[in-house]
Amino acid sequence: MRAISHPRHPFRLSSHYGLLILLSLLVLGPLLYLLAQIFMTPDEASQYPPKLLPSSFYMGELKNAIDTVPIFGFIINSFVLATAIMVLQVLTAALAAYAFVYIRFSGSRFWFALFISTMMIPWEVTIIPNYLTIKGWGWLDSFQGLIVPFAASAFGVFLLRQFYMQLPRELFEAARVDGCGHFRHFVSIVLPLSGPAGASLAVYVFLNGWNQYLWPLLVTSSDAMRTVQIGIAMLQFEELTSWNLVLCGVALVLVPSFVLLALGLKPLVRGITAGAVKG
Repeated sequence: MRAISHPRHPFRLSSHYGLLILLSLLVLGPLLYLLAQIFMTPDEASQYPPKLLPSSFYMGELKNAIDTVPIFGFIINSFVLATAIMVLQVLTAALAAYAFVYIRFSGSRFWFALFISTMMIPWEVTIIPNYLTIKGWGWLDSFQGLIVPFAASAFGVFLLRQFYMQLPRELFEAARVDGCGHFRHFVSIVLPLSGPAGASLAVYVFLNGWNQYLWPLLVTSSDAMRTVQIGIAMLQFEELTSWNLVLCGVALVLVPSFVLLALGLKPLVRGITAGAVKG
């Protein structure tokens, strides 16, 4: 017999939506407070108990943040840094993952396990060797020194390898029968099919590069090469810190991240869920 589906109880449905609204307010609360802070005067921002809404749309602190540090130059530097790291990591990860899946060579499983085991090494352990290498090459205070140490990632290789393994093997065998080489198979078949996984990796890598703080602080010394995270720290002063001035800088820095998430959220979700459901 066919099961009869009963409509959901209105109270239960409304309680679910109420819980979702509450959770969304908890997530959006800090962002909404940040938006309110950037339009407050210094006196309003320092009041206790703190005000939740500004009395007017005061733009003075936003202008002070732009005048205090070259924030737009820092944004351009971070955008170049994050974009270059994203392109290099996705490219190297795609090529390495393809080799581990489609090219037969002795000890491939051992080399893959060894490669993936580098993910267990804390990044802090590699700071001094990377710094000495960059200094020896004369790449301090340059884009090469900021980008090259992050040109490859074991996580990216692992992610794309797992996705490539889900692709039908018959496609590769049919391509080989038709005389298709590895390069053509990689460019014409594997890359187009792995778009969701590549997009999710690209968004993840870009955000990591955008949020870098310690490494740019170590290898850069001039304002011309500083990144946005260092720029925000430069808005804090030893004598007195205006927190809504700092929050104005944070708001300017968050805009590119929100734009990227808005554009890349759908590919990101597709890449995360790819292969989770068969059929």
